[in-house]
Amino acid sequence: MKEESVVFPSGGVRLEGQLARNDGNRAVVICHPHPQMGGSMDNNVVETLVVAYGGAGFATLRFNFRGAGRSGGSYDEGRGERDDVLAAVAFLAGEGCGNIELAGYSFGAWVISRVLAVPGMAFPSILVSPPAGFMEFDFSGWPGNVRLVTAGDRDPYLDQELVREEARRAGADFEVIPGADHFYGGRERLLLEVVRKRLSVS
Repeated sequence: MKEESVVFPSGGVRLEGQLARNDGNRAVVICHPHPQMGGSMDNNVVETLVVAYGGAGFATLRFNFRGAGRSGGSYDEGRGERDDVLAAVAFLAGEGCGNIELAGYSFGAWVISRVLAVPGMAFPSILVSPPAGFMEFDFSGWPGNVRLVTAGDRDPYLDQELVREEARRAGADFEVIPGADHFYGGRERLLLEVVRKRLSVS
């Protein structure tokens, strides 16, 4: 998929992103890991999600949260980052996309959970390695929204039993990636197959 550089506003902050267009009006906003721990849109898991969704016919928008890469602003402990996700959704809507979904990895999954917890927010979502047990999570928006949650079986930043139970309560699929830690090094292909399979039935 060919991506183009885009810039869009989030409040008074300008965010950078990479947009890949596709036929139809389905699109996904893809959210990256923690910017204070080196996370950005240029990440192996983020790029795996781009491939999975693009192959399923989605337009994809990966972007840098405020304070990451060349995006303006600074880290805002999830408050501004939640606004950044909604700004990315608004940008895609302005590009003619009507059916917009969310996908996030690690910190990105945490921010998406914060978005979904806002009353009235509804987005089909896939969450990769949400660091529940490491960060405080609000699971209230998962039911009816979260379709798939993945975790590596060697992930020290995730309480697997907690996430499994919350996924079950939400009616979401829960898939454990064998041999994967939190960073999925060398396990990207396995993750890709799991996400592709879920998208094929959504």
